[in-house]
Amino acid sequence: MSRILIAGCGDVGTTLGLRLAATGHTVWGLNRHPAHLPLDIQPLAADLTDPATLRVLPPALDSVIYSASAAGFSEAQYQAAYVAGVRNLIETLEQTGQQPQRVLFTSSTSVYAQHSGEWVDEDSPAEAAGFSGRCIRQGEQLLWDSPWPAIAVRFGGIYGPGRTRLIDSVREGSATRPAGPPVYTNRIHRDDCARVLEHLLNLPDPARLYLAVDNDPAPLDEVLCWLAKQLGVPEPPLATQPALKPGAETRRDSTSRMRASKRCRNARLRSSGFAFRYPGYQEGYGAMLKG
Repeated sequence: MSRILIAGCGDVGTTLGLRLAATGHTVWGLNRHPAHLPLDIQPLAADLTDPATLRVLPPALDSVIYSASAAGFSEAQYQAAYVAGVRNLIETLEQTGQQPQRVLFTSSTSVYAQHSGEWVDEDSPAEAAGFSGRCIRQGEQLLWDSPWPAIAVRFGGIYGPGRTRLIDSVREGSATRPAGPPVYTNRIHRDDCARVLEHLLNLPDPARLYLAVDNDPAPLDEVLCWLAKQLGVPEPPLATQPALKPGAETRRDSTSRMRASKRCRNARLRSSGFAFRYPGYQEGYGAMLKG
């Protein structure tokens, strides 16, 4: 059995950690405040942005999953989480002589600048103009340049238990449908996120990059109307203002979306043998609505 570190052990990391522990692996969850972690995940109190705290890393790690997220939506916070944190962890692993056999990085489809409904895959240019995509792209490159085999996993929008903002906005009547051409959205259920990471940890000869989105890059308008029908509420009205321009840095929610319309292909992931538990938004949101 393997010794596995989940650096930045939040919601997805905890779900993954429980799956790995259940199959006999020893799992450490690194978090600034790890007291909330389940008993099957060994807590490791450390801050990826503070190299001094990383001296507590366990020895002889077989695999590392970097699953940190930014503390907020600013360039400094993204730099801290996806650049400085990655660099600090790499340096600590090198200084302590660690030789992990595999390092995974939870990346994002926000690294792509495409915004007009284009199809993108692992070979498409990833040249986002906004700071969020640029910082995450830097984190990918740092790990690819590290001494160990590294895999970046570009996740779409994550939803699932506790991530009900879209459902809530439709139920409460605050959601609006985007006007104009379709705004394509890409998503993946939280449980499938964990399953993807577990799959790639065990894959004999993985590529260095995977897009992890479900099989249905659906227009936001379609998703909102489907949710309204399931909830028995009126369809959200059309927005009175156009979507924001590409590259505009702002917090996104169900009523104000950046014009980041693209369709992500998951063919590489599926061809590796992965099968989604929730292949589309109807299966995933449907399970959430059933409770």
